[in-house]
Amino acid sequence: MAGKNVLIVYAHQSSGSFNAAAKDVAVKVLTEKGCTVDVSDLYEINFKATATVEDITGGVKDPDCFSYAEETKLAWEEDKLSSDIVKEQSKLKKADLVIFQFPMYWFSVPAIMKGWIDRVLTLGFAFSPEKRYSEGMFRDKKAILSFTTGSFESMFSPNAINGDMNVTLWPLQNGILHYCGFQVLGPQIFWAPAHVSRSDCSTMLDGWRARLQNLLNEQPIDFPLLEYFEKDTGFQLKPEIVELRATEELGISVGIHQGKKVPPNNQMRWHVKENRF
Repeated sequence: MAGKNVLIVYAHQSSGSFNAAAKDVAVKVLTEKGCTVDVSDLYEINFKATATVEDITGGVKDPDCFSYAEETKLAWEEDKLSSDIVKEQSKLKKADLVIFQFPMYWFSVPAIMKGWIDRVLTLGFAFSPEKRYSEGMFRDKKAILSFTTGSFESMFSPNAINGDMNVTLWPLQNGILHYCGFQVLGPQIFWAPAHVSRSDCSTMLDGWRARLQNLLNEQPIDFPLLEYFEKDTGFQLKPEIVELRATEELGISVGIHQGKKVPPNNQMRWHVKENRF
């Protein structure tokens, strides 16, 4: 892990929070392991969450029918993105690992972190129609969601009121991170730290501290490869892939389950890749 660059995208308002403690543990452990750690403290820098025309300097191509994706792609190509976006993209370009540290809000990330995603992961820089998913821009980088919940673990199961956490994670891990090509590590979930004892909080942080020792060497979550899908049919699974899995009880992944049962813990931990594909 020595010599690796780590970016922590951190979103919490309080330096006394559990999220702050988790962020500090990561900085300390990874620095001691020889990594260079950079923290983007989104509340501290008052990062702008809204994606607007102000993100582009020097005017836009079509002000009457403004397309954020297309205009920021042009601005990225012409070095006309706003300085705060350029700064974050520069950090991201150097990073071997990105840790997103946040409290889960409404089953997703806080608005300020979603703004970082919307504004920093621009078309052209982070993805393109040709370079996405397993062929994505960031396929040589790893990423992990590290977050706190307001509910206990028992409430995030297939039979519980909040539903399966694997389903909750699919849009974030597949639709954002894997879409940009990241190798996605299993999430680090801190279950309801606000509702447990200080001792239990310390135990959770100790578990994170231990995991960080070898985090960069972990195997990523397994997602279906882009080559499994046929472009001419609207990116449906190729017939040969469907045929190979016809007798399987479980689908390929949480989001692509082929009408079968959803694979358990598909978004929570690494699974052995299926070499027969």
